Amino acid sequence: MNLSGSDTMLQFPGEFCALLGVALLFVLLAVLAPRWSDDAFDAVARPFTKLAQRRVLVLWLLFFAVVSVRLAILPLLPIPVPGIHDEYSYLLLGDTLAHGRLTNPTHPMWMSFESFHINWFPTYCSKYPPGQGAVLALGELLGRPWIGVILSVGAMCAAIVWMLQAWLPARWALLGAALVALKFGIASYWMNSYWGGAVAAAGGALVLGAMPRIVCHARTRDALLLGLGLAILANTRPYEGFLFSIPVAAWFLRWLAGKTKWTANKRTRLTRVLTPLAVILVLTLVFMGYYNWRLTGNALLFPHVLNSRTYRTMGLFLWDHPKPPMHYHNQQFEDFYNGWEREDYQNTWLDVWRVSAEKLTRSGSTYFWWGALLLWPGLALAFRDRKMRLPLLTLLLVCAGFFASIWSFPHYAAPVTCVVFLLLVQAIRHLRIMRLAARPIGVALSCAVVCLLAIEVSLRVADRCCDPLEWTCQGDPSRAVIQEKLSHTPGKHLILVRYEDNHNIHDEWVYNGAEIDSAKVLWARELDAQQNAKLLAYFKDRRVWLVEPDKDNTELIPYQPPSREQQ
Repeated sequence: MNLSGSDTMLQFPGEFCALLGVALLFVLLAVLAPRWSDDAFDAVARPFTKLAQRRVLVLWLLFFAVVSVRLAILPLLPIPVPGIHDEYSYLLLGDTLAHGRLTNPTHPMWMSFESFHINWFPTYCSKYPPGQGAVLALGELLGRPWIGVILSVGAMCAAIVWMLQAWLPARWALLGAALVALKFGIASYWMNSYWGGAVAAAGGALVLGAMPRIVCHARTRDALLLGLGLAILANTRPYEGFLFSIPVAAWFLRWLAGKTKWTANKRTRLTRVLTPLAVILVLTLVFMGYYNWRLTGNALLFPHVLNSRTYRTMGLFLWDHPKPPMHYHNQQFEDFYNGWEREDYQNTWLDVWRVSAEKLTRSGSTYFWWGALLLWPGLALAFRDRKMRLPLLTLLLVCAGFFASIWSFPHYAAPVTCVVFLLLVQAIRHLRIMRLAARPIGVALSCAVVCLLAIEVSLRVADRCCDPLEWTCQGDPSRAVIQEKLSHTPGKHLILVRYEDNHNIHDEWVYNGAEIDSAKVLWARELDAQQNAKLLAYFKDRRVWLVEPDKDNTELIPYQPPSREQQ
């Protein structure tokens, strides 16, 4: 995996030509046969318009459609293999929760098992918030962690259509959710990895879908859903979720003070909305404090912060300066934290522009497609809509926080997924009423936008491409093959991983689950002779193997300690 590869929207050579060709075809139809174009659009839209009116049914249909379609294309896009450091940490979190625990005791041989994004003191745990781990735990209990990923993406699409129903007419809400399902439910790393995105996006949709309903109806159900959305954001993307919640909180306080157009009486506002919302928020804070205390020993110390203090010398934001280098217990950590991270960002303006350009291209590939360029005329009008001001402010705040951090990947901005597609659909609505010499050019371009997304996704599936980015869901299957082979071999096994000096620090093999001593297969680093001897003595009842990923990542041989000449 190479994180510095070309992360552009243009992954297939003919995509831009396809954009021009499809757009031209639809425009020609609109110019040469305007009445037929209008009639054809109405004929296609009519059944979906009727379906969209059944709002609850649409939620369930969309959920099951996303799950069914993704399972149907398993021959082309098989169950994903983890490859990125973060994925293994999330899988550890899911495995821990699936065993009925929040964390695990520190193992005596922790130094040999030490790996990225994992804390070992005071407990053995992932550094990440529990939201994504919870869906992986659900999937593990159902058979495979990836089942949780599929269910979370389906739930995200259902939550987004519910949110859009509060902001748009029903048929346009259905269109927006269908675009989300196409973009994220088939050939996206949100679906085809364990890295997350869908859970936080669902949380953002619940928040932005509940708030206008509260303003209009002041129902307890919507207050509970608002609280649930905030709880999800706090336990998936707390930083971006906090920024996302600021405009919503301002709107809520304004409504609570009776300053909005639709305002229920004071007693209703307090008993039906504020009280249940406050209960949910207090319970969320109590859980987060307890979770932190169990994992770090301090209710106010997040596992992510503890991990940064333990391992990282680089800051989190563009203006942060690096700390002095640390000493680590293995060469891979030295190369990653003292090498790659410090070399990748050195607090220069050139670095600021470079990492910002990476964020733009990666996010463009994740949230948009080439056909969305046709929406520019309508998007300009959508930005001027009074009703879009709060969603737009939310988007701007999250984007500002997203670009202010050094290490940002597209799913970090997942809370605003619903906002992005709300604005895109509003742009389509504006675009479709544009006419040129009484020709329905806007309708033609709107159809082209949707068709181009469907074409792009189809091409990716046919090409067995799991995501527009080249490295997000391309885990090396060799490790999984060895794991599977030894899982069916009698006895317990310990695999020592020996890396070469030129090892790619993004290709890590040493990860384990929540159970160490009882695990059938364990992965450990080959360290110095003294630590290796302690490890072998502790696990004297296991067969010990050697793997050298940088030489032959499929060969599994009985382990022999290196000679003095090799050390």
